[in-house]
Amino acid sequence: MGLMFPYLVCLLLHLLSFVCAAELRSTDAEALLALKGALDAGDHLPWRRETSGGLCTGWAGVKQCTNDGRVAKLVLEFLNLTGTLTAESLAPLDQLRVLSFKSNALMGTIPDLAVLRNLKSLYLSDNDFSGRIPASLAAIHRLKVIVLSNNHLSGHIPSTFAYLPRLYSFQLQSNQLTGRIPPLNQPTLRFFNVSGNYLSGEIPATRTLSRFNSSSFLNNLGLCGIQIQNPCPKNKIFPPSFSPKPSLSSSSSIVASSPLLKSNHQSSNRKRLVSIVAGSVAGFLVILTILALLLLLASRRSKAERRRKPTEMIGTREVTTTVSAAASPVNTGGGGGGGAGGKGVFSWEGQGLGTLVFVGGVGEMYSLEDLLKASAETLGRGTVGSTYKAVMESGYIVTVKRLRDPAAGSVGPEDFRRRMEELGRLRHPNLVPLRAFFHAKEERLLVYDYFPNGSIFSLIHGSRPSGSGKPLHWTSCLKIAEDVATGLLFLHQAGVAHGNLKSSNVLLGPDFESCLADYALLPSPVSTDDPFSSASSSSSSSLFYRAPECRHPSAAAFAPPSDVYSFGVLLLELLTGKTPFHDLVDRHGADIPAWVRAVREDEREKEGSTASADDASASGEDKLAALVGIATACVATEPSGRPVTGDLVRMIREVRAASVSSNSSGGGHSPARWSETVQSLAREYESEHLVFGERD
Repeated sequence: MGLMFPYLVCLLLHLLSFVCAAELRSTDAEALLALKGALDAGDHLPWRRETSGGLCTGWAGVKQCTNDGRVAKLVLEFLNLTGTLTAESLAPLDQLRVLSFKSNALMGTIPDLAVLRNLKSLYLSDNDFSGRIPASLAAIHRLKVIVLSNNHLSGHIPSTFAYLPRLYSFQLQSNQLTGRIPPLNQPTLRFFNVSGNYLSGEIPATRTLSRFNSSSFLNNLGLCGIQIQNPCPKNKIFPPSFSPKPSLSSSSSIVASSPLLKSNHQSSNRKRLVSIVAGSVAGFLVILTILALLLLLASRRSKAERRRKPTEMIGTREVTTTVSAAASPVNTGGGGGGGAGGKGVFSWEGQGLGTLVFVGGVGEMYSLEDLLKASAETLGRGTVGSTYKAVMESGYIVTVKRLRDPAAGSVGPEDFRRRMEELGRLRHPNLVPLRAFFHAKEERLLVYDYFPNGSIFSLIHGSRPSGSGKPLHWTSCLKIAEDVATGLLFLHQAGVAHGNLKSSNVLLGPDFESCLADYALLPSPVSTDDPFSSASSSSSSSLFYRAPECRHPSAAAFAPPSDVYSFGVLLLELLTGKTPFHDLVDRHGADIPAWVRAVREDEREKEGSTASADDASASGEDKLAALVGIATACVATEPSGRPVTGDLVRMIREVRAASVSSNSSGGGHSPARWSETVQSLAREYESEHLVFGERD
C-alpha cells in the first residue's frame, strides 16, 4: 500500500489539473457570453451555451487558443457591435494575445486593460470610443501593436508609451488628441501615424520618429519640426543667470513712491523720457533707410544675374536656377543610367522660371531649392511620364512625376494650374494625395507622398517575368478590390475619371491599404497632342487595361464605365497573376471563369503545396466564383452592360460580409487580415504583424 501511495497522489494531481483547465475554459466561455450580452444587441454572434465543439473550433471570432484551451486571439470585426467595453468583462480573458474590435460601433471610454498582461496586439479602430487613452496600456510590457485610429479620443497621448520596449505599430490617426507627441524612440517601431488630430509643439527629433515622413503627422496645425519641414519658432528668453533690467515705467514708479525724491527727480525723468523717445525715432529712421538701400542693391544685382544666367553647383552638376523640359535625374555612377533604379541628382537647364505650388490646404513643407538639390532615383517610366524617388538633404522623401512633353499640348498654364488645384483638393484613404506641382514654360512636375511598400504589380509579380505572377489568395483579392472600388467611387462622385487604372498604378499604403495613383492625368485616351502622353508611349499591356471604346484615336474622353472595365481587368490579374497582353474577352469570352479556375489549379500544382487549397472548399469556391462574376460583369464589351461604380462597391461588400460570416463559423482567415499574406512574402517587412510568437 505504501508503494501505491505516490502513484495515487500523482493520479489525483493529474485529474485535478484537468478539472482546473476545464473550469478555466468554462470561465472563458462565460466571459464571451457576457461580452455578447453586453455588445451584441443585434445577435450577430452565433455564440450559445449549447454551441458544439470547443472554444477554438466552434466559437466564431476565436481564432487561436493556448495549449490548455484558453482564448488567445479574439477577432470580432465588422459585426456592428454596440455598447461599452468594460475591464470587468475582459478580465477573465487574461490569456489574450490579440484583441480586435475593429469597425464596429462601440462607444464610451477605452477601459483599463492592464489586467490583460499577455496582450500583444490591440485593434480598436473605426469605432466611437471617446475620452482619454488609458495610460495603463503602457503597463502591458508585451504590447507591440496599438491601433486606435478613427475614433473620438481626446486628451494627451500618454508619455509612458515611450517606455513600451517592443512597440511595433502605433496608430492614432483621425481622433481629437491634443498636446505633444511623446519622444518615441523604440527601434522596433515600424508603423506610426498621428495625423488628423489637434497635436501641437515640436515633433521629437528622435532617430525613430525621424524615419517617418509628413504623412504620419499631417493635419495637426500646431505641430512643427524637421519631419514636416516646418521649423519651430525659437523662444526669446533671458539667460538663466541674468534677470531682465527694470523698465522705464517700473523705475519711475519706484522713484515716485519715495516722497523725498519725488520733487528732485520729476523734471529729470521727463527730460530723460523725451531724449529716449527722440533717440528711438532717429534710430528707427536710420535703420529703415539702410534696409531700403539694401533692398535696392539686391534688386539690381538679381536683375543683372538673371541677364547673365549664372549657374550654381548641385551635387556634382552645374544647374541653373531656372527650369525647363530638360529636367531629369543624372546618373552620377559609372555606367547604366536612364533605366529604372538609376540614381543621381536632378539637372535643371534652360529658360522659364517656374513656381512650386502646394495644394490641398497644406502649407509649404519644403522649398523649390530643397527639391532642386534632392538626389533622384528612377522608379519607372509609363504612359503619363517618368517617376522618381527624390531624397532631400534633410532626409525627407517624396515621389516626383515628370509629365511627358507638356509643350506639345494645348493645355495652357492657367488651365494646368486650375486642373492641378482641383486634383489637390481630392482627399481619400484610397487615393495617393497630390501635395504640390511645379509648372514652368517647358516643364511640369507633380509631387506626391512616397509609398515605400510598392505597388500591386510588384505584389503579384515580384521578381517573376511580367505576365507570370502568382495569383493571390481570394481574401487578398477581395480586400484589394474593395479598396480600389471605394477609391474609384470617390473619384466618380467628384466627377473625375481615373483613365489609367492598372496594377502598377495601385500603391500599398502604410497599413497595406490600396491607394490609386496617376488618376485624371490622361484627358483623352490616345490623343497624339495630349499634354501628358502620346499613343506611342502606351505599352501593349496598358492598352488592354483600357475599355474597347478607348483604344482608338477618335475615342471620347475617359468616363466611369471605362474605369469599371479597367477594374475588371485588374481583378482578373489579381485572381490569375496574368498581365493582360491581349484582350481577355476576345481570348476567353464566356470561358473566363473556367480559365481563372484552371490558372489557379495549375499554380497550386506547380507550387506543390496546399497553400490555396481552401479555394476548392465550398466556401472558398463560392467566394472565388463571386469575384470572377464581378470581374466578368465589369469587362462587358458594351459600356451599358457594366455595373455602375456604386453597385460595384455594394457587390464587393456583400461578398466580404458573406466571407466574414463563413469565416466566423468555419475557420479560414479573415479578409481583413490580408496584410499577413503581404508580409509573409519575401519582402523587406517583418513577417509578424498581427500575431507574435511566444518567444516575444
